Amino acid sequence: MMDIKVLGGCCGNCETVMKLVADKAEQLGISISLEKVTDMAVIMGYGVMSTPGVVIDGKVVHAGGIPKPAAVEAWLKG
Repeated sequence: MMDIKVLGGCCGNCETVMKLVADKAEQLGISISLEKVTDMAVIMGYGVMSTPGVVIDGKVVHAGGIPKPAAVEAWLKG
């Protein structure tokens, strides 16, 4: 199971990224644990200065803006 965190506040973009990741994982039949992280100290600990950010299994794979669906698919297929 992949551990995925979406880093960001309460912005609409963060919610969009959460849904995009969840939907793509379901389409691919990949089991994930999805968590939204809003604590700025934790977000800064990952070195993310622009949200939303995406962390997969402890590694930052994206920061700032909504990722393309093809990128999310590539991350999940890893």
